[in-house]
Amino acid sequence: MDFNVKKLASGAGLFFTRAVQFTEEKLGQAEKTELDAHFENLLSRADCTKHWTEKIHGQTEVLLQPNPSARIEEFLYEKLDMKAPSRVTNGELLGQYMEDAAKEFGTGSPYGSTLIKVGECEKRLGAAEREFIQTSAISFLNPLRNFLEGDWRTISKERRLLENLRLDLDACKTRLKKAKVAEAKASVAPDFQETRPRNYVLSASASALWTEEVEKAEQELRLAQTEFDRQMEVTGLLLEGISSTHVNHLRCLHEFVEAQAAYYKQCHFHMQELQKELGRLPNAFSLNSTHPMGPPCSASDGSPVETDTLKIEEVQAPATGTRKAKVLYDYDAADSSELSLLADELITVYTVPGMDSDWLIGERGNLKGKVPVTYLELLS
Repeated sequence: MDFNVKKLASGAGLFFTRAVQFTEEKLGQAEKTELDAHFENLLSRADCTKHWTEKIHGQTEVLLQPNPSARIEEFLYEKLDMKAPSRVTNGELLGQYMEDAAKEFGTGSPYGSTLIKVGECEKRLGAAEREFIQTSAISFLNPLRNFLEGDWRTISKERRLLENLRLDLDACKTRLKKAKVAEAKASVAPDFQETRPRNYVLSASASALWTEEVEKAEQELRLAQTEFDRQMEVTGLLLEGISSTHVNHLRCLHEFVEAQAAYYKQCHFHMQELQKELGRLPNAFSLNSTHPMGPPCSASDGSPVETDTLKIEEVQAPATGTRKAKVLYDYDAADSSELSLLADELITVYTVPGMDSDWLIGERGNLKGKVPVTYLELLS
């Protein structure tokens, strides 16, 4: 018990000394040991790295999981060292709803069959999103978190220790300076003409005491300087390691970009395939009927003009009724009667009697052919 009290008292005294030194420095009443410019640059670089790593890490978490409640749940599972339950992505859930709705409406109806196609595509998009989230968490988020929770905590701990040792060093310098001033006053030669009586024996004794105090302060200063220099070296090595951290984060950033590019490439591919499938569906925009759709009418059924029997080279644009259209997606012509399209280009479109409502005749310069309506945005 006695040892603990002494230790507590010693710690309280050290804390008080540091507090006094810190306060006097802030008030300009005490000198402060300045760190060299290179070390200050290392500190500034480390603080900057920590600041922006926190921001990038936080915003990446928001990008991968926009739902704050889900992020909190994942954080708690991680802190409790428990495996988080598998969560269905929004795309997969939407796809399942579409497939369930198609069963209710009838998979043979235009709307039902389209819901099936879109629902399957949404599920594939959701699966791609899940893979992207998992890959990004492993290759990008985890390294950033490891730096903040591991390396940076070590650096912060050593920096606090360095600051405490710096305060101890400056306190020793202040103590030595005061002791030398007192010693100089005590060692002043006596003035025998002084009218006030003076005890010169006590003055000599005080001078000896202050000389001893100066020697003790010098010894403490040497010890404090050694500890401070050693801690400067340790902290400097950790701060130099920030360069390696940047190299590691650069590699992780490349992996994140590759994962993101692969994800968007998959999404683009799935959507292109979906567009092609929807473009081939007959009567995709006709009213939903309770009766199953019959096969397309043949020429013998008496229909006026069939799309397949059109000779594109003989089709002439009407005097009125032509419109401009913007192409939304690339389209590769299936045969010579169709016109290939490039996204964002403008073409002239019109219809002819008897054409399927899902198709229009498109013209681009001297080229002409059928184009699917779903790939176009008609302009007024």
